Amino acid sequence: MTIKEIQEEIIDEFSMFDDWMERYEYIIELGKSLPIIEEQNKLDENLIKGCQSKVWLFSELENGVIKFSADSDAILTKGIVALLLRVYSNQKPADILAANTDFIDEIGLKEHLSPTRANGLVSMIKYIKMYAIAQQTKLT
Repeated sequence: MTIKEIQEEIIDEFSMFDDWMERYEYIIELGKSLPIIEEQNKLDENLIKGCQSKVWLFSELENGVIKFSADSDAILTKGIVALLLRVYSNQKPADILAANTDFIDEIGLKEHLSPTRANGLVSMIKYIKMYAIAQQTKLT
């Protein structure tokens, strides 16, 4: 699936919930399916700066696509990063760099997070894009 198709699928899923408590529960459930980072990659260099909780993000280039894995010490944050990895993992670096993040606003996520969690969300996206830039240079 393309990034846009995955984003549209997420928008559809979130539209099925009546209130934000149900959406938070869904995000937490998504966190349980997160591709967990290997212990040897839980390094300070893989910690995302700007997150209130600890979030480790690791990427590797495999057959021209980036595979992400991550973990967090906070259950909601783990769900948020799982949501992002669902969109951006197994995608080409150029596609990640070209993708927009409008789906986050469309599902209302940023406005329903505390300011520190919203900053963390922005930091996670920034790191995903930085990894994509780094991996893209390996392809050229």
